Amino acid sequence: QVQLVESGGGLVQAGGSLRLSCAASGRTFSSVAMGWFRQAPGKEREFIARISGGGSSTYYADSVKGRFTISRDNAKNTVYLQMNSLQPEDTAVYYCARSRGYLYTEDRGYDVWGQGTQVTVSS
Repeated sequence: QVQLVESGGGLVQAGGSLRLSCAASGRTFSSVAMGWFRQAPGKEREFIARISGGGSSTYYADSVKGRFTISRDNAKNTVYLQMNSLQPEDTAVYYCARSRGYLYTEDRGYDVWGQGTQVTVSS
């Protein structure tokens, strides 16, 4: 059973940076695309970024393009989300998830989720 564990969240001032990590168990990690989502209070879960199994292909939501970078280290079974120029509207619980291989920007396209890590950006 694949498990995902996020870490790296915290409190940061506007304009600051954080790097989130998502550690995965399981032997097939490198063959599976992964994604990051976030959910702010009172809002629906929102797609942030996706990376292919080998790491050569990435895709971002317009809201984070140019500020966030998704990457992965398959030797460490870990996916990262580097977040720069953070703004208060980035405040949310951030989740990583394993892709089903379709519907890459929708949460129903992912079948295994981590527990989430809180990111709070103060103004």
